[in-house]
Formats: sequence, structure tokens, C-alpha cells
Amino acid sequence: MKLPVLKPLYFFLRAWSFPVVWEISVGAVVFRTINKERLYLLLHYPSGHYDFAKGHVEDKESEEMTLRRETEEETGIKDLKVFPRRISIRYFYIARGTEREKRLRNAEGVWIFKEVAFYPAETQTPDVVISHEHQGHSWERYEAALKRVTFDNAKRVLKETEEYLRSTF
Repeated sequence: MKLPVLKPLYFFLRAWSFPVVWEISVGAVVFRTINKERLYLLLHYPSGHYDFAKGHVEDKESEEMTLRRETEEETGIKDLKVFPRRISIRYFYIARGTEREKRLRNAEGVWIFKEVAFYPAETQTPDVVISHEHQGHSWERYEAALKRVTFDNAKRVLKETEEYLRSTF
């Protein structure tokens, strides 16, 4: 189901007792530079898609704190230089499988309106230790990364990150 990710629609559906939730996450477009060439870190998720490290904002966390915590939890990378360029995306999905079961057990909504802010983040660390949330990773040049990321939103985030970095360096 494709729904526009708008706050008024979310509030309307919630008022009519639909099982909706609005979630906010923060992520990092992690890259490292080798011989003047940027390599982007892509994480391979069990559902088959490739994307960036991201996760929910926890109580009293800033966006940067969330970005750093989630990146370390998902990749083991700690040495991030975070850039001030904020790229925001929104999407909607309906939880399925084990995620749906977990949400129902916890009395959480299964129709998810998601807002994610991404920031470019540079690392010098080549080694990645992926979490249980992923089944692999790869470091890719921009063109290859653009082909490999699965979702249009992720492609847009990567394009805007690359444009920002080209204009900055």
C-alpha cells in the first residue's frame, strides 16, 4: 500500500483507531576515502535490501548521539566525523512477519509512518563488525553504491550526500 507520509493523514488514521505509529530514526551515510576516492558503506539487510546504518532516537538523545550509537551498534565503527548536512526522508510500510508479531505483542502500531534523518559521516576504519540485524556489508564507489542501494529514498540520500561532499571538498 502506498500512502503519502503526511502528519495530517497519520492523525486522521489514528483518530479512526487504525494501528498507526509515527517513528523517527537517524542514520549515517558512512564513507571513507582511499586515494582521493570515496567508498560508501552499505549494509545488507536480511530482507535482501541494501541501505545505510540507522535506528530509532532514544529518550533524551540528540540526532548526532543516535547516529553515533546506531552506527557503532550496527557496524562497530566509532571514529565518525559527522558533517552538518541533514537529509530527511519519509516512507510508509506495514509490518510483516516477526516484526508484526513483536509489534502486536507490545501493543504497537503495525502501520508505520517513518521519518529518517541522514548525515554524511567519514571514518578511517576499514573493518566492519556487522550486528545481528544484517547479513553482510560492502564498501562501494559512488556509482556502484548508487546501483546497489535498493530503495529510491536511499538513492536520493546517497546522491545528495555525494553532491554535498563534492561541493565541500
